[in-house]
Amino acid sequence: MKILVLSSNHLLYSTKRLVEEISLAGHSVDVIDPCLCYMSVASGNPMVFFDSRALKDYDAIIPRVGAGASTFGMSVVRQFEMMGIYCLNSANSIGRSRDKLRSLQILSQKNIPLPKTGFASNTESTNGLMEVIDSAPAVVKLLEGSQGRGVVLAETKKSLESLIDAFRELNANFLVQDFIADANGSDIRCFVVGDKVVASMMRTARDGEFRSNIHRGGEGKVVEITALEQKIAISTAKAMKLNMAGVDIIRSKEGPRVLEVNSSPGLEGIEKCTKINIAKEIISYIEVSYKKIKKDT
Repeated sequence: MKILVLSSNHLLYSTKRLVEEISLAGHSVDVIDPCLCYMSVASGNPMVFFDSRALKDYDAIIPRVGAGASTFGMSVVRQFEMMGIYCLNSANSIGRSRDKLRSLQILSQKNIPLPKTGFASNTESTNGLMEVIDSAPAVVKLLEGSQGRGVVLAETKKSLESLIDAFRELNANFLVQDFIADANGSDIRCFVVGDKVVASMMRTARDGEFRSNIHRGGEGKVVEITALEQKIAISTAKAMKLNMAGVDIIRSKEGPRVLEVNSSPGLEGIEKCTKINIAKEIISYIEVSYKKIKKDT
């Protein structure tokens, strides 16, 4: 197989690991920044180019489209789909996962357990929005944030009200979510590939911090997830139509709740923590999927 990894930085751990496992499996691989590509949207002959070269001979695409390149990056992925090339995650599924509100709407429709969440765009709705989540403490999240950025904890009703009004003054798109204190600053990252959770780790926030993201100094440790948590993680990925996903679950007194879904989850923290070769699992899944597609055609 000839596989293309769409990544803005070939030196990133996740990109390097994928390249390593693709090569070890006997396949050829290229890494190209999607933002440096350009496209021809000709009728009946869509094409992607890089450095004056048509990118048409690939069997599979692994999108590692960063949040900063979402719009154009997703367009490049969509173009490869139009060319009939297998993409591990589709452009539409990536787009849905990047929109936190849309993600929650989809998961809610599929009866995936979620924290109480509110969203509004009218400043006059502040009090009603706070009532939706039973007031403070609460977490306010920018819809476009990632890796813990744009996530703020309001510990009192007054600070929540002030924070909501401040975000609205900035014309920011955000949601307000119930803060689950009994999770003790921890959540579980479930790495889903296909129809199974290939690895999971518990992330715990450092002292004085409520965000458990590894990029924010959170500490990861191996955790054994329950059958219910495994089912929820897989159902979440399927609801978002993601073949590869990082599903973040928080444990509450009422049971597990899904915080969010990542369509381009990092490998470094979870591979080093669990010692599981997740990159190999991804490549094995692509091999099986590609063979099935070729057989069906």
